[in-house]
Amino acid sequence: MTFGPSLLQTAGRVFTAPIFISGGYSAVTDPAGKAAMAESTLDAIREYVPGLPDDNELLVRINGGVQILAGTTLLLGIKPRLSALALAGSLIPTTLAGHSFWEMEGGEAKAHQTQFSKNLAALGGLLLLIGAGENQKAIDKAAAKAARKAAKKAEKHALKQA
Repeated sequence: MTFGPSLLQTAGRVFTAPIFISGGYSAVTDPAGKAAMAESTLDAIREYVPGLPDDNELLVRINGGVQILAGTTLLLGIKPRLSALALAGSLIPTTLAGHSFWEMEGGEAKAHQTQFSKNLAALGGLLLLIGAGENQKAIDKAAAKAARKAAKKAEKHALKQA
């Protein structure tokens, strides 16, 4: 058995998805603590997104729902690039709201800085998943071009021989 890109990408998806599914479930079933932590971030976002509801718990639940849905579709390999994009979009405000270590001091700041860094690593993995299909498309396009060129050359050669 070879460990090609397909198997590695599948493993990456399977290993990445559960953290979002469990985190999303937690947000949907018990949003109060997360809503309190997110209050200042959500207030700042509302300055740029005026139609955002004022109910922070509702927003936390919606974000959790996105994480459950996109995490599950990522796990199952259903539209993995779109799923990763949704998770990346969900992870950014979650990280800013939940791990604003720059507003903290001492051990609490250190712990949240570590969690912030872990979320950045997860975001990096999601970005790799989002871009994964682009390389294959470029390879396929180059192969098709080379095949057309070779076919033309073979046709010209065959005409000269005839």
